[in-house]
Amino acid sequence: MGCVSSSPVEEPAAQNGPFDVPGTKDKPTKQYARPKWKSQEPMTLSQLQKRREEFWDTQPHYGGDRNIWDALKAACEAEPETCKLLIESAGIIVAAVDMSVCYDERGAKYELPKYVLSDPINLIKDQ
Repeated sequence: MGCVSSSPVEEPAAQNGPFDVPGTKDKPTKQYARPKWKSQEPMTLSQLQKRREEFWDTQPHYGGDRNIWDALKAACEAEPETCKLLIESAGIIVAAVDMSVCYDERGAKYELPKYVLSDPINLIKDQ
């Protein structure tokens, strides 16, 4: 059977050159937003760092791949552009824009609390 209406297939490489250019109208870049949150009790930066260290030390023991946890930790501590590159290179699927829920290529779920993703708005400076 034939096709009723068809048009010739255009090669994307012919339009954009040999490499895909991120940020074009055909392929927009994905930005991950850091969540804004307020802790129930105001905390200092040192207390926040301690909570983050406890999370990263214990969370990998509850499942998932250690390499994915390491990539997520590096992405949480990186600038937005570097974060995006780390996420993509590790093959992490971000299910929530704020990165609070992620999956690896095998389908394992990784949940990140807000305190590892960003600082609270009521953060107290250390004295």
